[in-house]
Amino acid sequence: MAPTVHGLKLSALLAICQVIDKALHLESALDGVLGILSEQLSMQRATVTLFDPETGHLSINASYGLTREEKQRGVYRLDEGVTGRIFQTGEPFFVPDIDKEPLFLDKTGSRKLRRGMISFIGVPIVLHGEPIGVLNVDRLFEDEIAFEEDVDFLKVVATLIAQFISLNEKIMEREAVLKRENTSLKYQISKSTKGPYIVGQSTPMIEVQRQIEKVSPTRATVLLLGESGVGKTLIARIIHELSDRQGHPFIKVNCASIPANLLESELFGHEKGAFTGATNTRPGRFEEADKGTLFLDEIGELPMALQAKLLRVIQDKELERLGSNRTRHIDVRILTATNRDLGELVEHGHFRLDLFYRLNVFPIRVPSLRERKDDITGLLNHFLSEVAENYGRHIHFTPTALDALIRYDWPGNVREMQNLIERLVIMSDSERVSLEFLKSYLAPGQTAVIQEALHPNGEPGHCTSLKEVERNEVMAALERSGWVQYKAADALGLSARQMGYRVKKYGLESMIAEGRARLRRFR
Repeated sequence: MAPTVHGLKLSALLAICQVIDKALHLESALDGVLGILSEQLSMQRATVTLFDPETGHLSINASYGLTREEKQRGVYRLDEGVTGRIFQTGEPFFVPDIDKEPLFLDKTGSRKLRRGMISFIGVPIVLHGEPIGVLNVDRLFEDEIAFEEDVDFLKVVATLIAQFISLNEKIMEREAVLKRENTSLKYQISKSTKGPYIVGQSTPMIEVQRQIEKVSPTRATVLLLGESGVGKTLIARIIHELSDRQGHPFIKVNCASIPANLLESELFGHEKGAFTGATNTRPGRFEEADKGTLFLDEIGELPMALQAKLLRVIQDKELERLGSNRTRHIDVRILTATNRDLGELVEHGHFRLDLFYRLNVFPIRVPSLRERKDDITGLLNHFLSEVAENYGRHIHFTPTALDALIRYDWPGNVREMQNLIERLVIMSDSERVSLEFLKSYLAPGQTAVIQEALHPNGEPGHCTSLKEVERNEVMAALERSGWVQYKAADALGLSARQMGYRVKKYGLESMIAEGRARLRRFR
């Protein structure tokens, strides 16, 4: 005995509920729903078209009976065709014969080779009283069954789809929160285990850290802006380490340091014989960075001829080596950096506007060292510790020398500071670096800084910065020691009592408690 329409409905709905219950991925679940409609109800074609808030259009998210190309053509304005009407009115729409319905556009082109008359039904997908999409199908049941049977059944299916979409959105929101929390914890662990991290607690650098933690778990292209030496390469590496691409390659290319005639081969690779001197086949940096991150430093120096090729790689995730017509697909996250004004380069025709928009998805401006004076003592302490570990030699600054370094403009930024500390360790005969010795190592034109570091009577300036140095030293030791006081005391050569005194003196009790709590959550 053939199953009744009622039996077919119940069987199909049960199968749909089972698919939705087991699915986590939105598109695969929707494809499964449409597949059931086809298998159990002999449906020929169907689409789930959802509103895309980014484009303001309706786009096909899932389909059955359509090729990939046909599916991609299914994009509608909100006032366009049958799909637009259903979405705007929030009411079902029945087309007895698509050839006689002017609103039926067949934008996908999936019915051009059809045979016979085709009936079509669409119902809105409604969530919280508002349409979020449209479910369209060819007629489900036989002609002797009233089309209202189709409509009523599809309303139930559309309700199930809406509930699944709502659940999927909540899961994605929760995942985003967990990713942000995990990124923050990974960053704190990186700091405590000598991984890459930013030294600095000034307001500008706290904002930079906040932006890093937000963008790292995503796939977004990041543009790092700032003067030479501010630490853009370090930040790029941190973003890579905090992303899900950690463990895959991090490849850096300086676009300014490679001759223009060699840069194309460097980036995209070449085949043997592609040009004079190409004696071997060589993959480019994009291929080397597959599944990982490619950091393009000094992107403002990229020749115009290569900008179009870079744009294609970003958009299509594919490239060809020089001398080859084989297309290679790659999965690379692109980070870029520049100390130039790309907007100004665009205005003067030296940089493509479309490429600028692609790179400028998430810009992070890294402040210069003179814009974050509060971080200078912490950075000095950081580099002094590094040098002590590498050279086995400790140096420290006199109060006036330290005051001069705080007032200094640091034209070379953090890179200049790092190099300066290393030179001083090598050149200084004493562990105590005075202002007189320091003067010759500072950039020309900084004599005013030297004078301001001294009172008119030649006595040292205010010494509160020394307290800041000691506080930063204690904080750094605590972080490196996992917020265990006796370990930090041992690292600094202090007794437990001396360490406890300094913790109370600088009010670090709450910071230690927070640090321990973060570590416990991560573990």
